[in-house]
Amino acid sequence: MKKTQRACIITHILTEHPNQDFSLGAFAEELGCAKSSISDDMKLVREAIGAAGLGYLETTSGAKGGVRYVPYMSKRAMAKALEDLKKAFEEPSRMLGSGFVYTSDIMFDPRVIRGAAQVFAKRFAAAEVDMVVTVETKGIGVALFTAQLLNLPLAVIRRESKVSEGSSININYFSGSADRLQQMSISKKGIPHGSRVLIIDDFMRGGGSILGILSMLKEFDAMAVGIGVVVVAGGRENKKLSDYVPLLILDDQDKEKPVIEINPDMLKL
Repeated sequence: MKKTQRACIITHILTEHPNQDFSLGAFAEELGCAKSSISDDMKLVREAIGAAGLGYLETTSGAKGGVRYVPYMSKRAMAKALEDLKKAFEEPSRMLGSGFVYTSDIMFDPRVIRGAAQVFAKRFAAAEVDMVVTVETKGIGVALFTAQLLNLPLAVIRRESKVSEGSSININYFSGSADRLQQMSISKKGIPHGSRVLIIDDFMRGGGSILGILSMLKEFDAMAVGIGVVVVAGGRENKKLSDYVPLLILDDQDKEKPVIEINPDMLKL
């Protein structure tokens, strides 16, 4: 196998498994060559990833010795991802009345949501997170991409318990958007006790759902070290919590012409 072929395969493996450690020996065994050859190949891969603005390779220490790929999002790429997300939400037909917005097609479009996940991954990269948590259903896509970029597991809190998941923990919380009590459920095996958790959600109006997640985390002695929300409606007024990071802010006071703005703090990263 030629050097360029090996470099392409190594690049593919690393970029498909961000923030995951790989030893040079593992690559040598997989590609049937000496570790010294892989070491030379890695120089080419490092230069290519850096030149493309995709991130950088970080050398890992220890007996095995190796590398990990760390994704990086430039300010220009971040601005474009947020602008694409903003444009997707700006279609007037999305306003359904009574303050509701149709978002299902956006939240399940990987071409759009992966960019949002990259922004979250950069924002919370240094938070020392053990796992990502979301609540079903529309936040699953962006939460899963964020978990993959951070090389973390994802736990999904359900609206109701499932027999197939064994014994569970259930809590009630008040949903401002539904204006009633609702229930959350997760298996007792879903979140390891004492975990440091990153909460990712798709949409927030009053903050009731995220408060419900925070209450659920207490049952596991887990701690939220970050909260990321794709879209927050109505600015920060009348929210039940204040410590969260939105990507977009929706002002829907004018039902005919809602205004969507990019959170300026995101453009400073």
